[in-house]
Amino acid sequence: MIGKADTIVVPAFDPRRATPTLDPALAEAISLVAPGTRVMSICTGAFVLAAAGLLDGRPATTHWLLADQFSRWFPRVRLDPSVLFVDDGDVLTSAGTAAGIDLCLHVLRSDHGSSLANQVARRCVTPAWRNGGQAQYIERPVPTQPDMSTSATRQWALENLDRPLTLADLATYAQMSRRTFTRRFHEETGDSPGRWLTRQRVVRARELLEETDLGIDQVAARAGFATATSLRQHLHAAVGVAPLAYRRTFRAAEA
Repeated sequence: MIGKADTIVVPAFDPRRATPTLDPALAEAISLVAPGTRVMSICTGAFVLAAAGLLDGRPATTHWLLADQFSRWFPRVRLDPSVLFVDDGDVLTSAGTAAGIDLCLHVLRSDHGSSLANQVARRCVTPAWRNGGQAQYIERPVPTQPDMSTSATRQWALENLDRPLTLADLATYAQMSRRTFTRRFHEETGDSPGRWLTRQRVVRARELLEETDLGIDQVAARAGFATATSLRQHLHAAVGVAPLAYRRTFRAAEA
């Protein structure tokens, strides 16, 4: 069964059971994985992939609390303990178990489109999309007072993505100075307002490409990109393909 699998996921386990080498039974099981099979790990599962040599020379992540131990045992892995997950093609790794949900949603979105991934996220009562490069550790995820949060502003921005929103627009809506808003936004999301907005625009564009027959110029406008060229650049940076190719991929999958 392992040799025929398209995707293999190594789940998280008690970090006290982690070792720098594999027991014989596990090593034998991993040896059955066919070349090119997509392999994923959740949290401490990265220790298994690293011990099997599958992460040598590749970027990867695991829970930030285990980063020092991981690096000592597996110095050939290009560990980045600051991100939620790493997609390196056929090998994907996530940080903590919550980040594992983000990684699984990322794979669902890549394989089956934003609509299905969003449905699954709603059932899991979890954010539909957190970028893999987002910080694992956010300094202040819960504001000390509700009126100090940028949450309402983020929701407003999502409802107005077709507008050319600026930092000044966001700060004004939040009734904060731009400096204060930027600081609190980063404390709550681990990201800057500009990068967050761009990613949300890409998400909206992907949904429109998957679910509508709108022209590329119309998709760009509704997602808030100034031009179709800007949409193409940002979509290619996010998923590696142009808008029409992205649409064809999901139309073919539905056929």
